[in-house]
Amino acid sequence: MSGKLVDYVEAYKMLGAYGIKAAEAKYVTSAKDAIEFSNGGEPLAMKVISEKALHKSKSGLVRLGLSKPADIEGAFEDLSAKAQKIKPYKILVQKMVKGDKEIIVGGKTDEQFGKLILVGLGGIYVETFKDVAIRVCPIGEYDANEMLDQLKSGKIIAPDEQSRKMLTGLLLKVSKFILDHKEIEELDLNPVIIYEGGYCAVDLRLMR
Repeated sequence: MSGKLVDYVEAYKMLGAYGIKAAEAKYVTSAKDAIEFSNGGEPLAMKVISEKALHKSKSGLVRLGLSKPADIEGAFEDLSAKAQKIKPYKILVQKMVKGDKEIIVGGKTDEQFGKLILVGLGGIYVETFKDVAIRVCPIGEYDANEMLDQLKSGKIIAPDEQSRKMLTGLLLKVSKFILDHKEIEELDLNPVIIYEGGYCAVDLRLMR
């Protein structure tokens, strides 16, 4: 498969139509645009978006916790300079999301099994612990609960009934999204930040 990366903002809107929450985001072409997006000091994340840079954090193409105009301006100039080597590129700003847990939720099209869905411990721990559960789509509520039970980190990720219901709901939405969009080859929501009473995907990659 040789999929094409879907524009981040387009992917954000596609997921939003299914009730899958992602961080509010906007492309900017100047530091002034980014400062205006911060609404007077709301912390921002700033990222370079390019098909040539799929691992943005490892490539030094992400800046976090930007709230002061001087910091936003400095980050924009720095990332713009770094991105000259990977044209074409865009610079994306997002509202920062606070939470105490990170998970990965994803999906892919497998030549043998068809549409698959994945959930696991996310963020920087994905490669370290490889604590994931995978199922063939479509999944039901029983399957979603079983996936969480399979994870070694399941009780940390979803310690109570409320958080478990929230995450099973997310998995069901992602399963439907993957099935409804036959052209999708891969979906990667990592990390999904979990906070009290909710969740939000703060980075996403969609290939079709």
